[in-house]
Amino acid sequence: MDDDFDEFSFLPAQAAENGIDGPLPHGERLDLPLPDGRALSALRWAPASAPDAPPQVTFLHGAGLNAHTWDTVILALGLPALAIDLPGHGDSSWRDDAAYVAPVLAPDVVAALRAWTDRPQLLVGHSLGGLAAAAVAASAPDLARELVLVDITPGIDPGGDAQQIAQFFAGPTDWAGRDELVQRALRFGLGGSPAAAERGVFLNSRVRADGRVEWKHHFAHLAALMAAHPEAAPVAAVLDASGWDDLDAVTAPITLIRGERGFVTDADAADFAARLPAAGLATLPGGHNLQEDAPLALARLLAEHRE
Repeated sequence: MDDDFDEFSFLPAQAAENGIDGPLPHGERLDLPLPDGRALSALRWAPASAPDAPPQVTFLHGAGLNAHTWDTVILALGLPALAIDLPGHGDSSWRDDAAYVAPVLAPDVVAALRAWTDRPQLLVGHSLGGLAAAAVAASAPDLARELVLVDITPGIDPGGDAQQIAQFFAGPTDWAGRDELVQRALRFGLGGSPAAAERGVFLNSRVRADGRVEWKHHFAHLAALMAAHPEAAPVAAVLDASGWDDLDAVTAPITLIRGERGFVTDADAADFAARLPAAGLATLPGGHNLQEDAPLALARLLAEHRE
């Protein structure tokens, strides 16, 4: 595959694999210039019959992923949606300061929502994207109708299961071909089936001018730097203590959806429920990346929160 390949070309196979019938939605790539010279990129989705329908749901992905991680959920949900590439991921610009924490990411997301949406959103965030979504809902309450966190709370142990992701990315920063990345993902138990892993790798990597393949996101390069020179790596922790303050300040309804084999433990879920007794809590079979492990079940839960 080359980088001129249509990024939406996987949709028919994804729909067929998941038994999703009907016309495929219209997808388009958006880019928003930011005042400091960076740019934020996103995917806007709408029914084929109404390609100009404004988004009702906005999705924020986790660290090391990109907007396409939500494709199957969006196909199953059938609502106009916006899926944003967080800074340092996908087609969005990297940050020179490597400050990929929720309070820093939130202003860019707010700018995107003000540019690309016309109503308060069902704001859905996975992992790092969930913490960023909470910061958005706290700082700009007019933009969030409801907040859904997918397998994340501010209290999860950063030295626990989440270390698997850091270990996965702390390898070489470039590769001879995408097949090497697919095999590495499968060895780490990531990506699901070989076909899904191949699709995920293609959408999360690029071919450089020298023919070598690299991950699109900044995290792979930062993880490799940290592994080689932990004292010199200019990377901020993904988890930030301000997350509980953000959740306390959110006025919209909040729901946590965790995976049975995800990063949010029973103790984490109990702590979340004690701190936010009015919030909803649900558990789905699957691991941390529920949008890829259980996309249809996740879409059914999200459909209960539609306008």
